Amino acid sequence: MTVSEKSLANAIRALSMDAVQAANSGHPGMPMGMADVATVLFGDYLKFDPTQPKWADRDRFVLSAGHGSMLIYSLLHLTGYARPTIEDIANFRQLHSPCAGHPENFELAGVEATTGPLGSGLATAVGMAIAERHLNAQFGDDLVDHRTWVIAGDGCLMEGINHEAIGLAGHLNLGRLIVLWDDNKITIDGAVDLSSSEDVLARYAATGWHVVSCDGHDVADVRRALAEAVADSRPSIVACATKIGYGAPNKAGTSGVHGSALGTDEVAAAREFLGWTAEPFVIPADIADAWKAIGAKGRDVRAAWEGRLASNEKAAEFTRRMAGELPADFSLETYIDSLIANPQKVATRKASELALGAINDLLPETLGGSADLTGSNNTKTKSTGPLTKDDYSGRYVYYGIREFGMACAMNGMALHGGVIPYGGTFLVFSDYMRGGIRLAALQQQRVIHVLTHDSIGLGEDGPTHQPIEHVMSMRMIPNLDVYRPADIVETAECWELALKDATGPSVLALTRQNLPQLRTEKSENLSAKGAYRLVAATAARKVVILATGSEVEIAVNTAKTLEDQGIGTDVVSVPSFAHFDAQDAAYKADILPADVLRVSIEAGTTFGWERYTGLDGLRFGIDGFGASAPAEDLYDHFGLTAAKIAPQIAAAL
Repeated sequence: MTVSEKSLANAIRALSMDAVQAANSGHPGMPMGMADVATVLFGDYLKFDPTQPKWADRDRFVLSAGHGSMLIYSLLHLTGYARPTIEDIANFRQLHSPCAGHPENFELAGVEATTGPLGSGLATAVGMAIAERHLNAQFGDDLVDHRTWVIAGDGCLMEGINHEAIGLAGHLNLGRLIVLWDDNKITIDGAVDLSSSEDVLARYAATGWHVVSCDGHDVADVRRALAEAVADSRPSIVACATKIGYGAPNKAGTSGVHGSALGTDEVAAAREFLGWTAEPFVIPADIADAWKAIGAKGRDVRAAWEGRLASNEKAAEFTRRMAGELPADFSLETYIDSLIANPQKVATRKASELALGAINDLLPETLGGSADLTGSNNTKTKSTGPLTKDDYSGRYVYYGIREFGMACAMNGMALHGGVIPYGGTFLVFSDYMRGGIRLAALQQQRVIHVLTHDSIGLGEDGPTHQPIEHVMSMRMIPNLDVYRPADIVETAECWELALKDATGPSVLALTRQNLPQLRTEKSENLSAKGAYRLVAATAARKVVILATGSEVEIAVNTAKTLEDQGIGTDVVSVPSFAHFDAQDAAYKADILPADVLRVSIEAGTTFGWERYTGLDGLRFGIDGFGASAPAEDLYDHFGLTAAKIAPQIAAAL
């Protein structure tokens, strides 16, 4: 006997309400409301193979409404992924269960992106869709020809990042991107009309999207709408009219079913309403078999693709790039040797551009961009033509003034695989991007943020544009490498480190003002140590000055002044806190001996430097806001000059 699609959907509803009830925590409403839509999507449209979850040409499915995580956990289990097992689902939201409260890409194969912060998943999916079209342009339909699907809720569509993301997707005409909107008209506070009265579909249409609506509980109507979306050349949004918590006879359609367990009585009532007689966490054999058959449908498609890959002349390059591996011979040594041979005084933003010139010639997978600051961030090189709706082979995205959207799109590119994204803006605007940067770190994705104009050194634009707390606040994010290089050589070294680390994102904090080249002798990658002795004391060592970026030059000049007074002074350049903290105790003790006065100089907050200087050390920085003036005047005003720092160090001895 054929299993009905309503029975297939009810399996999702049962698992969802039972798991949330067992945890007494979670969000049953969205999975129960979108179960019919998800059944049609997975049954008829999604290209996937649970036995090969990393198949490069699979469709990507992103649950942007990540609070409804039991939807994806149910689908992965039912379609035959190795995990989650039924035991995993029964332990939903418990310690060490892969079924976390919100989906996490590093816990389960089949979870394409970590979602939860509303709107970020849809914006991430935009990046996946960009990566798909870009790789298609480079490798052809035989190897890259898939779609990106998103389930998003009202909250995802209200968030500001949604405006950024859909504007970019519409501009680039990402027709392989389809968003299924759970249009249930409920938020946590109550009805959507408490806080919103906009015409969502009109907004999407205005940005160049195809829009269509359907009854989210009528599978035939859902199928019609999805067919329209697939047939249209534009990105599509499908408004699926649903009832949140569908199946719960007393709570469905209310905010009470959004983020709480239904309760024992309502679960029993839902079972009766749905005609679901199985015990909790038990799927009847015929329904289980029907779901497994859906999961098996992609096996032959995947096998055919593998045959095309095997005979493709670009197979080795495609496989390398999708694996995230750099070419075996990748190195910036030759480029750095050229810097040693011909020293230059340039801003580190310019140093980054010069490094990128070498990098982009060596690595075809880099995909750059800027949030409308290309000429200031220096992120475009001669080998990176624009990526447009008419030419997806371009290697440079003009993101417009969409910093948060850029950050999440780059996350999506990295998650998709095959590209290494980097993007630029001013460091002060990292505040707009912080959620996206944090998600890159959580998801362990190689995304490189080129954040220029990194201090009061940007000058006349004043305190709104002058970072103070930003570098240190970035250093606080786990698994984020923050580099603040001191010259053109360190900048190249930091770029090499960022590219070679496939386990997390990086920030390069770069100057507007020119800096002298302090490194003029060939060496290993000293920035890899995080901190190293740039200048050794000639007199008996009494002081160690630690500095980063543009302040390393100030430290060197301060040390010269102190040495002229017979005060032996080391200068330690600290391009990366995280890399220095990872060194062994002997190395750290050599760089920071106990019997000296430790001093830090950084044109930002002094907060955090006491970990290296100790409470008895000196910390020179800025613990208020900046001001509008030429950079040289600002450094003098805030006391960040050798002439003002050296006497204070001498007096402290």
